[in-house]
Amino acid sequence: MSVPSFPPAQQAQIIRANQRDLYHVSSLKDQVETVLRAWLGTRWLSRWDKEVDLLVKLGYYGLTTARATQTLGEEYTDIWQYSAFHRVVPPSRLARAALVLLPTVPAYLLARLDDISPDYGQPSRFRKTLKTLPGVLEVLAELNLAVFYINGTYYDLVKRLLGIRKVSSIPQDPHVRPPSYSLLGILLGVRLLYRLVVFLRRNLAVEPSAVKGKQRNAGSARETLLDERPVSIFLGPVDPEGEPAKPAEEDERTMLDISSIPEALRAGRNCTLCLEERTDSCSTECGHLFCWSCIVGWGREKAECPLCRQSLSLTRLLPIYNL
Repeated sequence: MSVPSFPPAQQAQIIRANQRDLYHVSSLKDQVETVLRAWLGTRWLSRWDKEVDLLVKLGYYGLTTARATQTLGEEYTDIWQYSAFHRVVPPSRLARAALVLLPTVPAYLLARLDDISPDYGQPSRFRKTLKTLPGVLEVLAELNLAVFYINGTYYDLVKRLLGIRKVSSIPQDPHVRPPSYSLLGILLGVRLLYRLVVFLRRNLAVEPSAVKGKQRNAGSARETLLDERPVSIFLGPVDPEGEPAKPAEEDERTMLDISSIPEALRAGRNCTLCLEERTDSCSTECGHLFCWSCIVGWGREKAECPLCRQSLSLTRLLPIYNL
């Protein structure tokens, strides 16, 4: 079917539709996490949170975009997607599949790269390239957003590559001037230019090899010690929340004789994240106690205490031995 003579969607409609979609995806994810947390526990959810996020996005956009129907955000603003390359509504099946998979699957694979194959030695050139991809994609997304704010087309980088634009079913009022977002585009361009200047200064600065060697040696010599032991040994594995829970009696990082503590008192030693008796206990800056692996896994996703919502810094966790 050829594209009917509908006006192109305005910038405000596209932005509002995207905001509504993000809201509905976030709400759906919260509901799914609530159910999974009740069924499988917090520890399981912390381990598979990225897979849950991927499945939620695939489910939402798979039931809307992939089926050639409007998303809830597009329905809210009365806009439709069409292919600017082929002038057809809706876009082809291949284009719709790409719209669902390209924004989600590559980002998930890059996020799980270190978990799948952690690199403990000198990283290879291939791994260095993969590690720089998220930053490159972020810059390209900001550049595309700046262009969108200026000319009003292609809010997403994937849609620009696939030529997916949007039309509105609401007729334009010739007496009303649509809002302009050009100033936002200019500000984004200025920020990108500043980041480019900082990047060039940092990478073009030439340092003698001797100075570099001294800096590396000084960095290794400044290893922070805790009880005459490097702090790095307390960090445990790369994915501590993925390790199976160990009994409190096997906790080697406590001065207490766990087996001699009465059951009534041991019930008060539970971690509020995994709901099991604490092991490798540590304290946050706000004074709350958790398992080391639990709070590290939480802090990687949210920089706030799960109890009082105070800011959380993983570098300021305090291991304790007598609680």
